[in-house]
Amino acid sequence: MSPPRPKTGLILTGGGARAAYQIGVLKAVRDLLPSPEQNPFAIVCGTSAGAVNAATLAVFADNFDLAVQNLLDTWENMRAHFVYRSDPFSIARTGARWLGVMMLLSRRSPRSLLDNTPLAELLSKTLDFGRIQENIDSGVLYAVSITCSGYSSGQSVSFYQGGPGVEAWERTHRLGCATPLRVEHLMASSALPFIFPAVMINREYFGDGSMRQISPISPAVHLGSDRVMVIGTGRRDAEPPRVSGSVYPSLAQIAGHAMNSIFLDSLNVDIERMRRINRTIALIPPDTLRRGGVPLHKIDVLVISPSQPIEQYAPRYLNELPRTLRFLLRGIGAMNTNGANLVSYLLFERGFCRALIDLGYQDTLARRTEVLEFLGVAN
Repeated sequence: MSPPRPKTGLILTGGGARAAYQIGVLKAVRDLLPSPEQNPFAIVCGTSAGAVNAATLAVFADNFDLAVQNLLDTWENMRAHFVYRSDPFSIARTGARWLGVMMLLSRRSPRSLLDNTPLAELLSKTLDFGRIQENIDSGVLYAVSITCSGYSSGQSVSFYQGGPGVEAWERTHRLGCATPLRVEHLMASSALPFIFPAVMINREYFGDGSMRQISPISPAVHLGSDRVMVIGTGRRDAEPPRVSGSVYPSLAQIAGHAMNSIFLDSLNVDIERMRRINRTIALIPPDTLRRGGVPLHKIDVLVISPSQPIEQYAPRYLNELPRTLRFLLRGIGAMNTNGANLVSYLLFERGFCRALIDLGYQDTLARRTEVLEFLGVAN
């Protein structure tokens, strides 16, 4: 009897517009596969903007080539107004609400800086969520999860949809909840704090899934992955040089620093933890593990992350942003180099997205042998 085929998990992290990088990686994986229609990822886990990409892969899991092409068509032609309202009236209305609260002229607290209703409308129109269960039933997909952060409970909740062998889990500050996935799960997972509004799910408001997600890899492991590919949106190995700064940081610089902490730091720590556990398991004889009943096994992890700092791309494409948004961002110092981090999360414009897609594509092709070996494909 042949051993069961390993389940390959895919983890798509958050990062707003930075998630365009993931599409370049997926495009390269598709082009490297001998059968691009066959889905190489039995388990797909997404958080924040990565949740939108993960849901698209799950909906089109019966044809990986079509899934990737769908993502390419969307991200290569991305415009900010597809994601949030950027017309003068909407921006002025939001600005007036914030100004009224700060001047104590209004008791009604504004829900967010931007209105992302256009994104909800786009997802409702383009994704048939009923196909997820069809793909699970047919065997082309084993499970998919979307992670959100509960504002009341403080828990990181991975809403998942999977086959009968998948069981819910509960750990400290994180749990898995079985439910049919819908647009509201994607909107909650991608609700950047302060920028986009929280979403009510099951009597609790949820926000961006990257908040308090102390173990980004764990959903894929709980869902049964034997090996995991992680596509990040920030450089993992490079240590930025320490620079002295005598100028007080702008609001945009502080916000960008906070965004990096939310989206990048926990992933790096979790990857280090996973590799440390793998090294420990390698030191224990297999017979000892079996006799002791220890439910541990090695999980191979392949991380694809940008070879260049994404924030360095942002200043080149600032003029593509709607004029109203540029005016708003200029007021908080986001239109200069120090504010590039914040802008890189909001720059949903085709020039910036296409540059990141190309970077992801080239980064993956540069590791062709490693990727094919990880996926179990003969080179």
